[in-house]
Amino acid sequence: MIKKALFPAAGYGTRFLPATKSVPKEMLPVVNKPLIHYGIQECMNAGIFEIGFVTGRNKRAIEDYLDFSPELEDKIKDSSKAELLRETNEMIEKCTFTYVRQKEMLGLGHAVLTGEPLIGNNPFAVVLADDLCVGDVLTQMVNLYKKYKCTIVGVEEVDKNEVNKYGIVAGRKIEDSVIMVDDMVEKPDVDKAPSNLAIIGRYILTPDIFNLLKKVKPGKGGEIQLTDAIRMQAHEGMVIAYKFKGKRFDCGSIPGFIEATNYIYENMK
Repeated sequence: MIKKALFPAAGYGTRFLPATKSVPKEMLPVVNKPLIHYGIQECMNAGIFEIGFVTGRNKRAIEDYLDFSPELEDKIKDSSKAELLRETNEMIEKCTFTYVRQKEMLGLGHAVLTGEPLIGNNPFAVVLADDLCVGDVLTQMVNLYKKYKCTIVGVEEVDKNEVNKYGIVAGRKIEDSVIMVDDMVEKPDVDKAPSNLAIIGRYILTPDIFNLLKKVKPGKGGEIQLTDAIRMQAHEGMVIAYKFKGKRFDCGSIPGFIEATNYIYENMK
């Protein structure tokens, strides 16, 4: 039922400068695969093969990665290194990739709205590649969507002192690991957070989100927050938060990126 996914990938990745001056942060390698690779694998494992990217300037490396490289493949075809391209070539063969450019960086909500032509009137997943998840989190959420047919946000418990870095949900438990969302607050002060359940970079969104994003008033810096539109959905209908099973690494930060690299490397052995 969820056949499409959207990857917002237009950000500058300033926390990884100077590397991201010429390399998209989504292409930074965790061991031997770029972040985007892990996100696409997660989509494929969830049965999602129509993948759209919202990109920006200097992001062409993503398109190049998701295309065949005849010269390279010819060079290594008779060597053991040919196996190293197997997963990437499988992605290229099985998935459809489409791209639209976000002309201005005006927040995650604006990025999702920019991707509307790639999604149409379909429920869809949103994957933030710099949240690297282990444990097929998207598969869990797709299966949950079959039951509830509403917007779902992936959440995890964070330290109370970290709540001001995330969107935080408030709600009531309706079954194990599932919370009916009553409200959401974007980066609240530590003493005003309604819980310590933080939204991570995995969403299932129903297509009415686009009309709601068009109504959202820009906040600080002119940014349109996805959280504000999902809050509207929660007030007008139904949104659930899901405490996923698995591990998540914040690869948008250098400590999280190093932690993910060490974890993936150790589990390759």
